[in-house]
Amino acid sequence: MASSSWQNATTEIHAGYSPTGEHRPMTVPIYNTAAYQFPDYATAARLFSLKEPGFTYSRTGNPTVAVLEERAAALEGGIGAIATATGQAAVALSLLALLQGPNHLVASNKLYGGTVDLLTDTFADFGITVTFVDPEDPANWAAAITEKTRGFLLESVSNPLATLVDLRVITDLAHAAGIPVVVDNTLATPAACRPIEFGADIVVHSATKALSGHGSVLGGLIIDAGTFDFTDAARWPQIAGPKARYGGDLLLGRYGAKAYLMLARSKFLHDLGPTLSAASASSILTGIETLSLRVAKAQANVLELVKALGGHPAVARVHHPSVPTHQDHELAKEYFPNGTGCVFSFDLVDAAAVPQLVDSLKLFALAANIGDARSLIVHPAAMTHCRLNDEQLAAAGIAPGTLRLSVGLEDAGDLVDDLITGLDGLGRNNTSETVANAPRTSINA
Repeated sequence: MASSSWQNATTEIHAGYSPTGEHRPMTVPIYNTAAYQFPDYATAARLFSLKEPGFTYSRTGNPTVAVLEERAAALEGGIGAIATATGQAAVALSLLALLQGPNHLVASNKLYGGTVDLLTDTFADFGITVTFVDPEDPANWAAAITEKTRGFLLESVSNPLATLVDLRVITDLAHAAGIPVVVDNTLATPAACRPIEFGADIVVHSATKALSGHGSVLGGLIIDAGTFDFTDAARWPQIAGPKARYGGDLLLGRYGAKAYLMLARSKFLHDLGPTLSAASASSILTGIETLSLRVAKAQANVLELVKALGGHPAVARVHHPSVPTHQDHELAKEYFPNGTGCVFSFDLVDAAAVPQLVDSLKLFALAANIGDARSLIVHPAAMTHCRLNDEQLAAAGIAPGTLRLSVGLEDAGDLVDDLITGLDGLGRNNTSETVANAPRTSINA
């Protein structure tokens, strides 16, 4: 059940599910099963040959997970979705379905560190080449295109600096060159931005973050707009060319606009197995029911913190597009009238004071996650982006004194007091290890 006329808050609660069955449960049942009994041999044969939709084994589909997929597609304005075990799996599968053979990807140089690991290490092992560009100038994207380019990848709001892009200009440029655009919308969420409305072809999420909202479950999502033209068999043989795996049929011929999703599900989800469990899907669905409320509250808290930090002498810069002097201030008005989400960063004047500040905080937990109901802080250079070299860190705008906040749902005044008290205390009783000696070993979210 879903309606294109519903507003987000309604879609978050109702899309994909209507109570049915003998007991008509109001919440989505958890189908905690690995397999499904078929009514007869003929039905089983049709389902396994992908000639009829249905559930065969929970590695590739489950009724609880299917509700999450339908709700996510409705929220983002797509034609369908695939749920995965993690956000990292969603990014990987969404790209692997595009980058068949030794193809090329153009990617933002302001991506989450784990995504950079995937692109520079694992994808390199697969023969996939990646060119990183400053995403804020569309000319950089155009200059990086080669005859092998089969995708653009960027974040709607970058992690950790909350920088933005002119998404419509970039998607128009990509489509003129026959290239699909994949947008990671984790930080913004569909409550703040729907990239498909600005031309994005595929949207990915770490559902671990704001969609679930409570830091209690892992999950990922791939949502397909269903609008990209995959009909050129020379460029897209995996979709528009005959495949032995499908009895010589073309996925495009069998599934039309959903051919890309079917490739990602029937090949990559099936073969690699990063499956979302039914219990995890249920937890994410519960979180999504309050998404709009949580996003609004977190955004209000963000604005109070941005204002307080901007006037503190220990803070060199606040990275948030609500700041009038921020380079993306006007883009934020155009693309993000409801705010850019719960994440932003700031730079300390004295980078060596990072450990003291972090250790002094009472409400901001030192934890590598975002989108939690609780407020969190990380030091990107030593934690989430620790595998980036100095050149990559500089390109991403991450300095030794940069700290990322994920702002939760606590009282704004309490959060401000916690940070300002910590900042006021810098330089006093500092026995912490300096940033220069901090280990760079963690690779978490």
